[in-house]
This record gives sequence, C-alpha cells and structure tokens, in this order.
Amino acid sequence: MNYLITGATGFVGLALCQLLEQSEHTVYGVVRRSNAVLPASVKPIFVSSIAALSTHPILSEIDVVIHLAARVHQMKDTSADPLSEFRAINTEATKQIAIAAQAAGVKRFVYLSSIKVNGDGQSEPYTELSEPQPNDPYGISKWEAERALKDIAAETGLEVVILRPPLVYGAGVRANFLSLMKLVQKGVPLPLGSVNNQRSLVYVGNLVDAIAQCATHPNAAGQTFLISDSTDLSTAELVKNLANSLNKPIRLVKISPVLLTILARIFGKTATLDRLFGSLTIESSKIRQTLDWQPPFTLAQGLDQTARWFQDTQ
Repeated sequence: MNYLITGATGFVGLALCQLLEQSEHTVYGVVRRSNAVLPASVKPIFVSSIAALSTHPILSEIDVVIHLAARVHQMKDTSADPLSEFRAINTEATKQIAIAAQAAGVKRFVYLSSIKVNGDGQSEPYTELSEPQPNDPYGISKWEAERALKDIAAETGLEVVILRPPLVYGAGVRANFLSLMKLVQKGVPLPLGSVNNQRSLVYVGNLVDAIAQCATHPNAAGQTFLISDSTDLSTAELVKNLANSLNKPIRLVKISPVLLTILARIFGKTATLDRLFGSLTIESSKIRQTLDWQPPFTLAQGLDQTARWFQDTQ
C-alpha cells in the first residue's frame, strides 16, 4: 500500500515514518522545506503549505492518508484572532485535503485529533461516548475538523479513522514535558509533593503503533478512538518516575495547593497550575477491543526511552 503522511518531520510524524520503515508499504512524507530530514526510505513530497496538498497529483497514487500536520496549541498566542488561525489549518485545510483525497481515489483517511476536543478534564475518565466540550481555539478547530470528516465520510464513503491522544511524550518531546525533565535533571525541588491528581499520557511509540493499526485494520473504518498508555499517574508520581529514569534524586516539596493557587494567580500562571494539578484521564479500552491492539510499550519503558534520548541530547 501507499501511505501519505502529513507532518512527517514533526514529533509524531518522524516516529511514525521510522516505524513504517520496517513495513512493506511505500511511504511518502509531506514536507515544506527542501532540507527536511526524513528516514531514507520515505519519499518527500514538497508543498508550499499544507492546504496546497489538496491539489497535488500524488494523491492519485495514495491508498491511505495519515494526517498529522496541525497548528498546535500555543502557550503565548499573539494572533489577533487565534480561532481563525487554528481553523484555517486544522479545520479548513483538513477538510480540503480529505475531499481531494477521496476524489483522487484514497480509501482511508486517518486523522490525529486531540483529547482537547473533549475538554480539559472532568471527574470521570473520558470515553468515546463523552460529550465533546472543547474550550480553546485549538480544541474547537480539532472538533470542527472531526465533524467535517464525518460528513465527508457519510457523503462519499471515505473511510475516516480519528484518534484523540492526551499528552504525548517520547524522544523529541517539547513544551511542558521537556521543561519538567530539565527541572528534574537539575535537581530543582518541585512544590508538587501534595498533588494528588490523575493524568493519562501516551508514549509516542504506542501512539504510532496504534496509528499504523488504524491505517489497515478493517474494524477501524468509521471509528473514533481515545488512546493512552492505560496507566494513569499524578504529577508527583510522574516526577518520581522521571527522576528514576534519569537516575536523579527525587526532590518533591509538600506545599498547600491553596497557597500554590494563590501564587499562580498572582504571577499569572493559572493555566500552568491547571495542567500540573488538574486531572484528565482516558478510558481507552475501545481501541484495544475493536482492533485487538495492545500498547507495545509500558509507561516505565516509555519514560526510560524518553529519559535516554534526553540525556543523549544534553
């Protein structure tokens, strides 16, 4: 089969390309720079923008499109109209590519969405039956893309598969997870000893393995899956596990969450506090039962491999 992967040089995209190197499939990776680095067996497809892919002749040769490219969540978004910016790439471009792909003969469209479609957490784990409640421009644009894809599938017969992961970690991870590893590596005491939340994570190796399954498994067509490592842990437990993986002492300080909340408000860090203290869990049994799929890596293995990459790059 011929696969086309958008976002091929990204965190998830590169891991997927590396996994598919070992398969019998022909893999094309969509890139925007002539100097983009891809695995040797992945054939680059150059586009000026992700939206331009909808007019590219390569679509007529493709069996499965795996759409990973997106405008990602911005910590400090300086756009005058963030929702319009997110919609242009995450919603409208996705819709255009899917319509063009179906017209060109593509059979299946695998879309990497986000648990942000469901929201920022609730008292019970999210499932595929949970009511979507996106509350930021990124989540809204992803939810609108999902709805557009389902409409296209209903009208044309295109096989659409949607995956909603929570926080993804692994070699190449950035943002908050990388910052947390740096603090643990430096031995900085962290005021998280009293945190008793629960978070679901997914190791990038598990995510790309599931994506590969969704690209071919007959039972995946038309499905939406929530996916995680199936092991939830608190932020304090995550720090402990990272410290073990990095062979560093565990330095957690117990400070009242009330005091931390007050300090976060004073310094304008309430969003960061929500991510550290809030709970967001996923019930991901549907993908395991529907596709007879199991995560190939445990949480401990994923953290160990992430720590090894981190130490090798310091």
